[in-house]
Amino acid sequence: MARNDEPKLTAWEKARVAGLVARMAKRGLADDRQYGGRVNQRDLEARIDRIVDGARRREEQQGKRP
Repeated sequence: MARNDEPKLTAWEKARVAGLVARMAKRGLADDRQYGGRVNQRDLEARIDRIVDGARRREEQQGKRP
């Protein structure tokens, strides 16, 4: 269940986030852990953050309109 501070995502945003999470999982599985699990996923995390921030801005703009 979504928390109150999280915006409601559109179907497209949900699909994008799901795709990015799948890519994060794939990178995690590809890591052989030989060197301490040094898979860098910050780029994908940043993309998800941008999607959520965009949804938050959209909700704020829609909330201002009567």
